[in-house]
Amino acid sequence: MNPALANEQAPDQYKVKFDTTKGTFEVEVYRDWAPQGADRFYNLVKIGFFNDIAFFRVLEGFVAQFGIHGNPKVMEKWREARIQDDAVKQSNARGTLVFATAGPNTRTTQLFINFGNNANLDQMGFSPFGKVVSGMEVVDSLYKEYGEGAPRGRGPDQGRIQREGNAYLKEMFPDLDFVKTATIVE
Repeated sequence: MNPALANEQAPDQYKVKFDTTKGTFEVEVYRDWAPQGADRFYNLVKIGFFNDIAFFRVLEGFVAQFGIHGNPKVMEKWREARIQDDAVKQSNARGTLVFATAGPNTRTTQLFINFGNNANLDQMGFSPFGKVVSGMEVVDSLYKEYGEGAPRGRGPDQGRIQREGNAYLKEMFPDLDFVKTATIVE
């Protein structure tokens, strides 16, 4: 519950296994690609932050986004726990894992996996820090029918997810896929 305590430096390289409602995939993280992002992700996985959270924004050919905690009390503690931007050293290629932002130096807990080559995100400051190394077909199979989130689309409203958590998602968007657990495996 205290973001300030989740501050370990990540190993130079490590793997994280995601067990989801659609199956399993693994991500390999490279600290030299984006050290601040790799460190934040490492700490979030270690504390179990990604357990039982939804892929709430899954857009065909673009991204699968996740990282809003299902418990509003936990999310409240992390909402403003920002990290500084990393320089973009790798392109937003298919399968790369990236922190979402709301502008410069606003990365917190939300991530996305690129479905396609999204090199246009490179100049916008989105810095990949890892990539899917097995199970990309699982990521490709995540439920996409809700589309973009409110107010532009009919998908989940991020503000409501933060305020109401998984109760809102499971009632209003029952077909969403979830991360069951995320664990460091190497």
